[in-house]
Amino acid sequence: MEKLTVLIDKVLTYGKMIRFSHTVFALPFAFSSVVFSSLFYKVTLEKMFWILIAMLGARSSAMGFNRIVDRRIDALNPRTKNRELPTGKISIIEASIFVFFFSALFIYAAYKLNPLCFYLSPVALAVIFFYSFTKRFTWLSHLFLGLSLGLAPVGAWLAIAGRFDLPPIILGFGVLTWIGASDIIYACQDYEFDVKYGLYSIPQKFGIEKALKISSAIHLLTFISFASLKFLLNLGWIYTVGLILIGILLVYQHRIVKPNDLSKVNFAFNNVNSLVSTTYFVFSSLELMF
Repeated sequence: MEKLTVLIDKVLTYGKMIRFSHTVFALPFAFSSVVFSSLFYKVTLEKMFWILIAMLGARSSAMGFNRIVDRRIDALNPRTKNRELPTGKISIIEASIFVFFFSALFIYAAYKLNPLCFYLSPVALAVIFFYSFTKRFTWLSHLFLGLSLGLAPVGAWLAIAGRFDLPPIILGFGVLTWIGASDIIYACQDYEFDVKYGLYSIPQKFGIEKALKISSAIHLLTFISFASLKFLLNLGWIYTVGLILIGILLVYQHRIVKPNDLSKVNFAFNNVNSLVSTTYFVFSSLELMF
């Protein structure tokens, strides 16, 4: 019983390290892409299973790699100093094994999907790993994070279709701008830390007030991207309702975070973004069902 308790605690610790709850950000968009692909291609349960495994592998390896790369920075930041690697709850060796395992799992899942996914899997890993270094040299790091998650709907479509098409690229761009803009909001709470230690971010370069305005402008691109899919795929009123709800959520996200009051940043990033992704998936699915 004691060994089981220790095992469960370790699993939960790994879950906290990779912020497993954030999987809800990209996964609904990946499966929304699968839903849209069913308009043109055959979708099977086996494909959906391996897409899920690929998402699990990519997400886990990316977050584990990020924690390894950022461990010294995290130890200096009051907001992140209690994370698993700075505190020693997880060792560098353990984290490295974790990243290797889930990277291999992702590549194997890609192999099970189709040759194109398999050949592109190392490229996808390179992109999502590269994000972890960007804050050291460019204030566009937020968009690199967006790119990492924006690959999810593109990859899911490739898994079904075995080829590139325009709809997943537009959806991927929507996810890129959505996460990129949201990460700008999230980065506002580290403004003073980034300035002090020379880390690059849009808040660090332009200040918090301008950063929030930039985030709003980028979120407008998100809405335009999602809206364009309505016309490209000839989607109906159910998708339109979902689109309106997402627009309301994005506006609300910006209303609750103010330059002089960042107390709701975590709520805006975690809770509101989770609602955006799940709303998009639910209404996209309902559109094709009815």
